[in-house]
Order: sequence, then structure tokens, then C-alpha cells
Amino acid sequence: MKGIKTAGLAAAAACITTIGMAQKNIRLITLDPGHFHAALVQKSMYPQVDNTVHVYAPKGNDVTMHLDKIKGYNSSPNNPTQWKEVVYEGSDYLQKMLAEKKGNLVVLAGNNRLKTDYIAASVKAGLNVFADKPMAIDDRGFEKLKQAFVTAKKNKVQLYDIMTERYEITTLLQRAFSMESSVFGALKKGTLQEPAVTKESVHHFYKYVSGSVLTRPAWFLDVAQQGEGIVDVTTHLVDLIQWECFPGVTLDYRKDIAIQQARHWATKVSKAQFTELTKETVLPAYLAEKTDADGHIGILSNGEINYTVKGVHAKVSVIWNYKAPEGTGDTHYSIMRGTRANLVIRQGAEQQYKPTLYIEPMAETPAYEAAVEQAVKKISAQYKGLTLKKQAKGWEVIIPDAFKEGHEAHFARVMEKYLEYLSKNNMPSWEVPNMIAKYYTTTRAFRIANKK
Repeated sequence: MKGIKTAGLAAAAACITTIGMAQKNIRLITLDPGHFHAALVQKSMYPQVDNTVHVYAPKGNDVTMHLDKIKGYNSSPNNPTQWKEVVYEGSDYLQKMLAEKKGNLVVLAGNNRLKTDYIAASVKAGLNVFADKPMAIDDRGFEKLKQAFVTAKKNKVQLYDIMTERYEITTLLQRAFSMESSVFGALKKGTLQEPAVTKESVHHFYKYVSGSVLTRPAWFLDVAQQGEGIVDVTTHLVDLIQWECFPGVTLDYRKDIAIQQARHWATKVSKAQFTELTKETVLPAYLAEKTDADGHIGILSNGEINYTVKGVHAKVSVIWNYKAPEGTGDTHYSIMRGTRANLVIRQGAEQQYKPTLYIEPMAETPAYEAAVEQAVKKISAQYKGLTLKKQAKGWEVIIPDAFKEGHEAHFARVMEKYLEYLSKNNMPSWEVPNMIAKYYTTTRAFRIANKK
């Protein structure tokens, strides 16, 4: 009887689903890591997650750089991690991962041309998936992704993408103030010329991650593998528009989303810059064929989408430059237009390149000022220490430094939320349909931009 009981317990442990996962019952699998976001998921430890991580990848620089980052986190003088990486390198890495099933949660951040297939194979095998954006980069990928969500539901596993920008404090507060009708009023419908909500993001190929200059894989500069900018970084911006403007609302992409205009354009990267970014001296054929007469690679990393969500006009745009001017970095601009005030995030020279939230009312009155102060008091219950600073156009929201986490820390926040969904099986009902709506928006815009 004892043997039967032990065998039964072992079988039960091997058949973990997303419901009721206990401490240390999450076992990570990292599949073909090629983007530094895969490592950032492991910059922190989590009480629910076993510290042994199984990595499956083809041999090459991508997996080597990933493992080097994990080693760096393990040896950090501040809050070192204790990950143990068990690595399989071989051309049959995907088949090996599916056959062995050494974990129950697959982390994906790498070559986006392959990612949707990885997602589909993983959920079909009964594995949860935590995927970096974008989960799809074209129409074909979108159709596969839709089916993957169906398969995931059937197999009782959860598929989720890593939306770090929901945890940026100025964005959190922009959303919070937009839900205070006494301050914001109602979201305007906007027009094509003056959208109700605009989000713009500027990024750089050359950047620092975890204190070191980031080495990019050569394929990152190939939009056939990384995806164009209009389907990559815009994923975050489209997600924020849905999340901020329609909190808790389930969207149906077939009737709620309408693309009005979409365009893309190239950033040129020289041969010397390519070598500086990738540490490679020879252009691979897939980039050599995209160089101009001066030897510059044209990368369609920039894009803009004008569209409506439930009749509300929105605009997202992303720009990639090679390198930020000294003392600056990636920047974000956002405006939500309300009937009583605009809520604006700026991150320029005036803000010392740090995101800053402003409340800019249509009209200032003593009653309105009292309403703003009351809203600050209410929101301060969650974000203690918020204050206001008077500006010519309204107020700057002064945010305590304790809430100003960097981009890298946001990966732990998303992971913690996802782990909660796994343990409590409480992912909001709107998350999956809104992920589908999001990728419909980006991939349909990609199709329209490329027709031009």
C-alpha cells in the first residue's frame, strides 16, 4: 500500500496544471533565448519557482550571452540570485524540450520569426507560456496565435505576454487619474488629426542593460526575424491604450478595432555600427542584401498606427535611433484627452529625460483644484506620498522615489502577477481576448503599411 500511495503522489506531482500550484511547483524552461528579456525574467527569485532552470537552445552566441547574464545575476553583490542552469544545446532542442518536459512554464524571448511556432508547440504539449512581445509579427503568426489560445484553454494552461509598461509608475498614475471623473471627465472620442490618446516611444539600438553595453544578435537587425517596429515595440503602446482607456473591458477585434492609417520607415545602420552592436565583422547574407550603395543597412524599425478602439481615435508611433545622446535614453510620450483635463507624460530635456506626469485642465477653478487635491488624497492611499506642483498649465504630479522602479525591475512585477494567475487560476476574463485584439491591431497595421 505504501508503494502504491507513493506512486500516486508522484503521479499527481507530475500532472501539475495551472490550478492550485504550490510553492516551488513552478519549474522554468527557457527555450532558445536570443533577447536579453529572457534573462531579465531571472534577475529576481520567486518563492513559487524552483531554482533549477532547464535551457534548450541551438549552440551559438545567443545562448552563451543569455547564460552569461544569468551568471552575472548569480554573482551580483546586491541581491544575488541562485539559479542553476541545466543546458541542452543541439539542433533538435525543441523536440528535446517537448520530449523531456523538465518544467511546466516555458519562457520565450528571442527570434520572433520562430516564437509563434514555439508558443503553439508548447501549449499543445500542455506547458504554460510566458512570452516576451511580440507573440506574432504578421498575419500568419496572428492566425497561429489565435489557435494557440484555443489550445491553451483546452489543455488548461495559460499563455501570457510580458507587458512591463503596465508597471511604470507614471503610466499607473495616468490610468488612476483617468478613472477620476471629477478630474479627467470622460475620455474624448478624438479625431484622426487630434487623437483622444497618443503614445510615442523612442528607442535605441545601442544601449546599456544591467550596467553593460548590450550586444545585439545580428538577426535583431533583420525585420524578417525580429519583426518590424510597427509590430514590435508598438505592442506595448497598443496594450497600454486598451488597458488605460478601457479598464476591465473585453474587446472583440472583429468589431471594436479599425485601422485608419499605418506607415513605416527605415533607420540606417552603418557597417561600423553593425560591428559595434553585434561584435561581428561580417554582415550575414540576410543583411548584406538590404544594404544601400553606401553600405548602410535599412531597418524598418519605425512605424505609426492611427486607429480606433470602440470609436475612440488612437495613435501609436515608435522610432528607433542608433544611439541616444549622452545622458539620455529611451523616451516615452503619452497624452489622454479628457473632457475636463488632459493627462500627459513627458520625458524630454525639461524633465531630465525622466517620465513625468502632468494634469492639464481645460479650465481651472477653485472647485476643480479642490477636486484634484481630493483625487490625489484618494490615490495616495495606494501610492503614499504623492503631491502636486503648480505649473503654468496645471500641475505636475510629484512621485516619491520609492515608486520609481526601472524597466528591468518591471519584469519581476509581470512575473509575480503571472505566477498569481497560475496559482489562483484568476487571470481576468478580458486578458486573452484583449491580447488577441492587440496582436490583430499590430499585424493588420503591418499589412497596411507594407501594401504602401
